[in-house]
Amino acid sequence: ALLWGAILLGCSCGPGPPSVSAAPLLTATYVLDDADGLGRQFDGIGAVSGGGATSRLLVNYQEPYRSQILDYLFKPNFGASLHILKVEIGGDGQSTDGTEPSHMHYENDENYFRGYEWWLMKEAKKRNPKIKLIGLPWTFPRWIGKGENWPYDYPDVTAYYIVSWILGAKQYHDLDIDYIGIWNERAFNSKYIKLLRYTLDKRGLEQVRIIASDRLWEPISFVLLIDSELHGVVDVIGAHYPGTKTVQNALLTEKKLWSSEDYSTFNDEVGAGCWARILNQNYVNGNMTSTIAWNLVASYYEELPFGRCGLMTAQEPWSGHYKVEAPIWITAHTTQFTQPGWSYLQVDGHLEGGGSFVALTDGLGNLTIIIETMTHNHSQCIRPPLPNFSVTPQRATFYLKGSFYMVKTLQVWHSRLGFESGNSSLFQQLNPLKVWRGRFSLDLDVDEVYTLTTLKTGQKCGYQEPPPPQPFPSNYKDDFNIRNPPFSEAPNFADQTGVFEYFVNASDPGDHVFTLRQVVVQRPITWVSDADQTISIIGNFQWVNMTVTCDIYIEKQHDGGVFIAGRVDNGGIYVRRTKGVFFWVFADGTYRVTRDLAGQEILMKGLSGVRDNAWHTLTLNIQGNSASGLLNGYPLWENVTVSKPSHGWAALGTRSFEFAQFDNFHVE
Repeated sequence: ALLWGAILLGCSCGPGPPSVSAAPLLTATYVLDDADGLGRQFDGIGAVSGGGATSRLLVNYQEPYRSQILDYLFKPNFGASLHILKVEIGGDGQSTDGTEPSHMHYENDENYFRGYEWWLMKEAKKRNPKIKLIGLPWTFPRWIGKGENWPYDYPDVTAYYIVSWILGAKQYHDLDIDYIGIWNERAFNSKYIKLLRYTLDKRGLEQVRIIASDRLWEPISFVLLIDSELHGVVDVIGAHYPGTKTVQNALLTEKKLWSSEDYSTFNDEVGAGCWARILNQNYVNGNMTSTIAWNLVASYYEELPFGRCGLMTAQEPWSGHYKVEAPIWITAHTTQFTQPGWSYLQVDGHLEGGGSFVALTDGLGNLTIIIETMTHNHSQCIRPPLPNFSVTPQRATFYLKGSFYMVKTLQVWHSRLGFESGNSSLFQQLNPLKVWRGRFSLDLDVDEVYTLTTLKTGQKCGYQEPPPPQPFPSNYKDDFNIRNPPFSEAPNFADQTGVFEYFVNASDPGDHVFTLRQVVVQRPITWVSDADQTISIIGNFQWVNMTVTCDIYIEKQHDGGVFIAGRVDNGGIYVRRTKGVFFWVFADGTYRVTRDLAGQEILMKGLSGVRDNAWHTLTLNIQGNSASGLLNGYPLWENVTVSKPSHGWAALGTRSFEFAQFDNFHVE
């Protein structure tokens, strides 16, 4: 309490009141001086939407809640106030928590209104016109590789495809893409990168910068050192999950070094501790001038891989509930008091008692210092493993020199992550700190973040509590009857292999003009092991007993097929191993009931009389350990024993990458 008094009263020109504990505080001094020049230029803090389908449920929120979530993420001096938004360039393939649609499913196809990343970039720009935009592919449509699972055999085709996305962003959405990546966490190809630069320049996109290779520091750093032409076209080396460290070759390139994907940690207090530590230490230890979190907002079913690994959580559009998690306010400690284009000061940045600090200036007299004292067990990120270190309470005395000597007061923003007490204090403004003859002291406890700044623009803003959480509706219908849908995908369906889009069935004068159609007809160039079947999930992972009904239309003759399913237990990167209760019908007039998406574990099979290019209604009923199926309202099979999985989502999909349509979906 005494130490707090010292801070709150601004008594920081001398060594505050005596400490109550017996052991004297560790004390150390640090000098901040710009007289000998500045450190590296700061490039901003950002987050990733995609890689994949991480913002899927966000778009379905009703107003005002959707706009509130976007304000917390992007609005300057409000919440996270992000400087950078990085999005997936959808490629129709599974990219972690789902698939995102490509702007070119097929070679002769272009559509710049699919998915939700265009919308998200526009919403970000609306709130912060200065926000930087990055595009990066995880997967590609198959035609890019002319049938091969590789995007570099025809680099001119791949470059054309990526540059089309950048041009489409400008033409249809007035969005200027600032940076473009190569292929997320996969091999890079020097010939392709050079051709991409050439194609960008030829299309008048000289201002678009190239990041490579969104994987590890090597081999890209080494290759840049030996290939001067490649060195000339790569602007930023982007590494993923670098553990705050860089390598000598990366430094020798003299390129900008970014942690172009990091964090990926459950967004509780430990996740906030991880984020606080790496936001500082990526620069202090690794000279990285930008850190980008995967992911922006956890807007996907929580039981998919890496549930709640977003800066905030918005996974219930049906209730309107969302949660502004601690990482949002940890972000604000840096983003609200710096801007891309500021410079780091040349300081060591390690605190004697453990923890770190960075100092940045705009070169116009403003100074921002961010201090973190995260302890080891309270700041472990999901990867890489964190070596042991210790942090103790300490007194830090700072001497401001050079152009900062005249600073008289600093605004103080403080967070304390409360692990023992369970109650955290996040991004609170304290009394300003008096600086006396360029000197001030601060008593630091463990697991704290301080921002000391000359800027007076910081704000902790908020809205009244959103509605309370509710499970997914236990009775849910969608007839897909929407003439001009705001998005290409139906609400709450989360595609896990393939892409399911609203479709206008012009040839059907009857009840099925507006349908949902699976549109990916070739296996994409994959990033992980997509299933051999397509599947979209929906609902509540805890559902046990359910009835799923859907009208289906097989378009592929002879060997086409579709399914509806319940108790579906998997998705995302694990989609190939998905189990559940699957009711299939095929164009050859047969049906099957299987325990798995792969269709290997057959529980029942027989004749159905279903044919292609005709509408049929399937009903799957699961109660306890028993399942039954109806075709067009009549029992087709019954009393099939189903024990595992015991619960899961509802789903629909196709036997292969094939066109098929669905209508009048109902789950109860």
